[in-house]
Amino acid sequence: MTATTENGSIAWKYATEGFGIENLPYASFAPAGQEARLGVRIGNSVLDVPAAVNADAAASSALRAAVAGPNLDALLAAGRPVWEELRARLTALIGSAAAAAALEENLHDVDAVRLQLPFTVADYVDFYASENHASNVGRIFRPDQAALTPNWKHLPIGYHGRAGTIVPSGTDIPRPKGLRPEPDGVPTFGPSRRLDIEAEVGFVIGAGVPEGEVKLADAGDHIFGLVLVNDWSARDIQAYEYVPLGPFLGKSFATSVSLWVVPVQALDAARVTPPARTKPLAGYLDDSNAEPWGFDIALEVVLDGQTVSRPPVAGMYWTAAQMLAHMTVNGAGLRSGDFFASGTVSGTEKNQRGSFLELSWSGKEPLKLDSGREMSFLEDGNTVGIRGTAPGPGGTRINFGEVAGRIRPAR
Repeated sequence: MTATTENGSIAWKYATEGFGIENLPYASFAPAGQEARLGVRIGNSVLDVPAAVNADAAASSALRAAVAGPNLDALLAAGRPVWEELRARLTALIGSAAAAAALEENLHDVDAVRLQLPFTVADYVDFYASENHASNVGRIFRPDQAALTPNWKHLPIGYHGRAGTIVPSGTDIPRPKGLRPEPDGVPTFGPSRRLDIEAEVGFVIGAGVPEGEVKLADAGDHIFGLVLVNDWSARDIQAYEYVPLGPFLGKSFATSVSLWVVPVQALDAARVTPPARTKPLAGYLDDSNAEPWGFDIALEVVLDGQTVSRPPVAGMYWTAAQMLAHMTVNGAGLRSGDFFASGTVSGTEKNQRGSFLELSWSGKEPLKLDSGREMSFLEDGNTVGIRGTAPGPGGTRINFGEVAGRIRPAR
């Protein structure tokens, strides 16, 4: 249960652990036979946000307009003051006994509605922010060289992905095809033999800046909320294509995101200071005196019902604010609906690695499953889920839900 006291409010009546009044994540949902609209979760129910706001005499006209659409798009564009007004109004209503009867008329069972992609993705950037992951990959692919490239601790490395291949949790993933390296040096074309996951956290952007350059101190004006991400990866296709311009077909076939967007305002208790910097940083990335933008999120990777890894987000070297500052420092514009992801999250221990590339050490140390089978990379029919939770106020927990997908044979 949550820290909410017994007062007859829907927070008290409906809240469950992880989905209490402390969280209130957003989604785009459609009741049976109806159009999609913006919803907020309390326990195992979804509250119709436009209906709740329109019945609230204290809601501003700007707020009413921001929640009128089928998803988060208008709210993202409305900016931080409106985000904060909406959360304040929803928290007050959901925690009020007097409002309970009216709100209950607009509650829907979460299992009885259709959830869809919660926002329209404008642009997508994927980063490489975990030192443990980057070091593991370096040791696997460049065993005779330094694990980290010389630039890694000077800037958050990233690449521009394809927004059109971001899909909602629950979408099946066909095995991608492409050119695969072979021992004789002549590539073959066919389905990926080394299909992988990447357990990540994603950041949803609002309040665009057409001329770019978002400073660390202004990150909170633009980072609206967080989701869980599985940035599926075809390691063999990627290995052959990535020199000299980086990932392309090996990464662009699908990126799955969770259906609930946890607002940044729900994560104050989860903020942590990032690891100590071991190289001097350029001024625009220097966060030594800045608000901490690390998050103590515990991830769990589940393969066909078995937990195989628990990556800790708290140890990420580069923070969301630094990623955003770097993404825009060259003047690149920022739009509402832009989205960026952390890159694979891996901890220091083997059971904290966020990809099968690392868990199996590129196939040299296959993962032993509870069934007795061994595996290195994903097989057709496998289902992978990534779950996440974080500390909330007063000893509560914040639940991110799950991002899941099942591997289908190549088309």
